[in-house]
Amino acid sequence: MSEDNFDGLKVMVIDDSKTIRRTAETLLQKAGCTVITATDGFDALAKIADSNPSIIFVDIMMPRLDGYQTCALIKNNSAFKGTPVIMLSSKDGLFDKAKGRIVGSDEYLTKPFSKEELLGAIRQHVKV
Repeated sequence: MSEDNFDGLKVMVIDDSKTIRRTAETLLQKAGCTVITATDGFDALAKIADSNPSIIFVDIMMPRLDGYQTCALIKNNSAFKGTPVIMLSSKDGLFDKAKGRIVGSDEYLTKPFSKEELLGAIRQHVKV
């Protein structure tokens, strides 16, 4: 297993669960990523414009603006439509995966995710 070097890679994690945000942040920081976290879609949209992340992980089930709506807004913005968006969900449903594709998500990870799944998604979607 090769050691990835994601030094300075900006990764955004949007999840209303503090535990999930902390877990993802810890795993990603250990790999060298700069992690920006947001508690929901509204919080994230302002931070995306400021930080311009290379990849975005977004939870599906969130208050106010859910993951599908957040992903659609990101993908409909010409400045960020090329940014990979990875959906995170505690449900491993075909419907959720299909709906994620419709709004433009690039991949779908089921929670709880492993370090390998997170880094694998980055490897697959970001040219480091």
